[in-house]
Amino acid sequence: MIGHAPDPSFVKAITSDATEPAEAVAELVEMVDPSETCFVLAFAPGGRNVQPLAQALNAGLGGIPVFGCSSAGQITGQGYETDVLLLLVFPRKHFRCASMLMTPLSSQSTTDIAAEAQRQMRKFRHTAGWNRLGLIFTDGLSAQEDVLVSTLETVLDDLPIFGGSAADHLQFEETYVLHNGQAHRDAAVLLLLETNLPFSGIEFDHFLPAETQIVITQADPEARKVFEINGALAAPEYARLVGCEVSELCPQVFAENPLLVEFNNKHYVRAISDADDAGGLSFLAAIDDGLVMKLGQGQEIIETLQTGLDVADARGGKPDFILGFDCVLRKLEIEQKQLGQRVSAILSSNRVLGFNTYGEQHCGVHMNQTFVGVAFFSPEERDLN
Repeated sequence: MIGHAPDPSFVKAITSDATEPAEAVAELVEMVDPSETCFVLAFAPGGRNVQPLAQALNAGLGGIPVFGCSSAGQITGQGYETDVLLLLVFPRKHFRCASMLMTPLSSQSTTDIAAEAQRQMRKFRHTAGWNRLGLIFTDGLSAQEDVLVSTLETVLDDLPIFGGSAADHLQFEETYVLHNGQAHRDAAVLLLLETNLPFSGIEFDHFLPAETQIVITQADPEARKVFEINGALAAPEYARLVGCEVSELCPQVFAENPLLVEFNNKHYVRAISDADDAGGLSFLAAIDDGLVMKLGQGQEIIETLQTGLDVADARGGKPDFILGFDCVLRKLEIEQKQLGQRVSAILSSNRVLGFNTYGEQHCGVHMNQTFVGVAFFSPEERDLN
């Protein structure tokens, strides 16, 4: 039986299940020492009124920078949770950060984003011997993640960037990112981090491509909407391919039968969010006319999770903690198969902390139904001084 792991040494995870923002924040701020804290990541339930929460966190934490987003679930020391406020407290002894708010995403040019990102990098003084990475949190309903992360990957090519799209509880109505006491829509937050902890990126899903090719024959790329697949109405054709009736299409079916696209000799998941009455399919990542895809064949999700999280540093040491961005459709499939307790035990034993997303970002690619994370390891003793 997998047991609960000891708490991490280099980050503090605290939670509140209070439904009122002021009450939740009041519970948690007493456990945060401002003199020792560099910044806080906050992952809030999507159904909670996020703006008052952002303001309460800013006031309660006395000016400590708070970043994060709304989520479709939280990954705490207990594994999967659904309706708690999770704060991750990063100590200044091991972390430095700078931030950049990009809003409104829908009207910002890639040229402006690239120029500002480069300017922020130049301002961010490098600490000798420390490692650098970026974290990105994006409004999951903005449909801007693909172009945003590819732009940042291009102009910040020496900075590994990991991220997740803000979410709600599969309502697809309102998602927010948090920055400096405000909750923002149509926005993204880029964090530039330095740490004296070694780290390693993680990315895995549990799908392999089937043989049959699928061609998107009519789509609206800006809306991430597909109207025709293989020259036929999209929803009925997709239902035929997965072996169900159109009336049976639902988030559970979409979660177990995603479409895959090949890029740089690797397949990435393009998840479907819903089917409309006119027979169209909405996607959570980039889609286009003429795109050739394959149906995803699901593999054993417990086994792939255990294998994916089994990482070690150069000395063979296990992570102190893993900052994880895990797609909500993975969680939905896990719950549908009644595997929630087993998965939570695995997440807990590997000290995974993070949230359930509407999309994941890594290596300049926006994807779905994937686990993306950063494993942080204990430094050598000489690096702690």
